[in-house]
Amino acid sequence: MIMVWDIFIYFAIAAVVLYAAGSVVAWMVPSKERVLPGLSGKSACLENIAASLSGMAMLVFGAFIVVLWSSLSRPPMRTLGETRLWYSFFAMAAGLFTYIRWKYNWVLSFSAVLSTVFIVINCLKPQIHDATLMPALQSGWFIPHVTVYMFSYSILGCAFLIALRGLVKKDETVLQSIDTLVYIGLAFLSFGMLSGAVWAKQAWGDFWTWDPKETWAAITWLSYLAYIHFRLLHKGSLKWLCILVIFSFACLQMCWWGVNYLPSAQDSVHVYGR
Repeated sequence: MIMVWDIFIYFAIAAVVLYAAGSVVAWMVPSKERVLPGLSGKSACLENIAASLSGMAMLVFGAFIVVLWSSLSRPPMRTLGETRLWYSFFAMAAGLFTYIRWKYNWVLSFSAVLSTVFIVINCLKPQIHDATLMPALQSGWFIPHVTVYMFSYSILGCAFLIALRGLVKKDETVLQSIDTLVYIGLAFLSFGMLSGAVWAKQAWGDFWTWDPKETWAAITWLSYLAYIHFRLLHKGSLKWLCILVIFSFACLQMCWWGVNYLPSAQDSVHVYGR
């Protein structure tokens, strides 16, 4: 496993370079053409190149996850460092999805930065220990629970980036894309919570214990639900809706890794390793 982790830097560099190249190409498409029903042949070609380069970056990074998974003989989802691998991968995927769907030429750049930050942290502090899994993690719910959560975190990360742009640019048009991303992210977040509850019942005998991780998960879920509530009732200005999405994402970060540093969480069943 140590030897496999030693080659992570090569996969990481290749993925970052490819994704960054896709980001640069995306900026080359003239913004004025994005408001027209159709794009010129050259612009459409550039968009395809940007998407292809980003897709190649995902394939390279995904290949390392597969290799690491095989080396460990278990899913690399146990420690915080391992989940950062998945977040980097899904951040690329969420950025690519958002770019293809709404043609924001800046979103690949922000996704690249977000993904690179977690890649650099893993290079400096990998937090990948050994191949063993504690009994509670030897469950059929382990893989879908963690994977769904990481995917939802990445989708909601894109909603956060677009909310920041909407707040700065005062652009009402971003709300439609934020709505879609929050709906998708909250749906997967809900499944993650439900699957986690079923898993907890099998492993520890209780669906929900209100430990710090679960408490912050509930706060995060309710916060995003509040955004949907205000949107459906047509309440709230662009400013406050964007602030609510940003606040929700901050809660999500607390739920994901922030609770590990709370004194009350040290005995939590959710702390498997950092």
